[in-house]
Amino acid sequence: MWLLLAFMSAALLGVYDSLKKKALKNNAVIPILFLNTLFSSLIFVPFIVLSSKTHLLDGTPFLVATGGWECHKYIVLKAIIVLSSWVLGYFGMKHLPLTIVGPINATRPVMVLIGALLVFGERLNMWQWIGVSLAIISFLLLSRSGKKEGIDFKHDQWIYMIVGAAVLGAISGLYDKYLMAPIEKGGVGLDRMMVQSWYNIYQCIMMFVMLMLLWCPRRKENTPFHWDWAIIGVSIFLSIADFAYFFALSLPEAMISIVSMVRRGSVVVSFLCGAAFFHEKNLKAKALDLALVLLGMLFLYIGS
Repeated sequence: MWLLLAFMSAALLGVYDSLKKKALKNNAVIPILFLNTLFSSLIFVPFIVLSSKTHLLDGTPFLVATGGWECHKYIVLKAIIVLSSWVLGYFGMKHLPLTIVGPINATRPVMVLIGALLVFGERLNMWQWIGVSLAIISFLLLSRSGKKEGIDFKHDQWIYMIVGAAVLGAISGLYDKYLMAPIEKGGVGLDRMMVQSWYNIYQCIMMFVMLMLLWCPRRKENTPFHWDWAIIGVSIFLSIADFAYFFALSLPEAMISIVSMVRRGSVVVSFLCGAAFFHEKNLKAKALDLALVLLGMLFLYIGS
């Protein structure tokens, strides 16, 4: 069950990445990020209200648990980590081809794997180790493909931003496992809907402050903002993808190292969209990188 949810989340994330790329085209990053957090918050506010004021959601997967500061302090930290990753990722994606960004993000689970081995004591079998090794090889090949488009992985600031976003995303994934794990297993034991609902709201508050302090005073000097309907699509697809992800992690048998790796299969959808809608270049070489990622996903599936 948890593995199927991870695959579902991966497909939805691929659409999310593609819509994000469309929304960011010649557009201001900070207002888009604020609107994304705003719309995501609006999706979950009804669940919070109905859970606290009525019994309509009792016994359903959409019930949002309540808790005091002892719970919310962990969620605030989650919001800070994710938002930092998003800020770096949005700026990087705006200036790089989607067919470069997707495979870089697909290597994020390797970092999660190292953390899962060290922190949670997870162990991989032979099939799973082969899948992880293929993901590492794909990243090395991707740097070679990027050079053909004038992208130097060692000296490009946008590459550093995408890599930084991936590192923070990996930290977020490990933190999610810690938040969802039962107290008797060393976790915090938080409700998954509580985490997803409130971290979106906290992110929205933080982004509003950034919008007012950083973007609005200099909006005439920076890239102008224009509305794009893809902005709403970004929030919808991300919210559903994260719902499936948190649901998977809340199941006791779920392994964060595998869930994270499968979720990065979203690169398949984003790669196809980059080729079909954004007409990106050097697709043949990048297709080999993508094939290795897919093969790695297959080995992980067999091993699981």
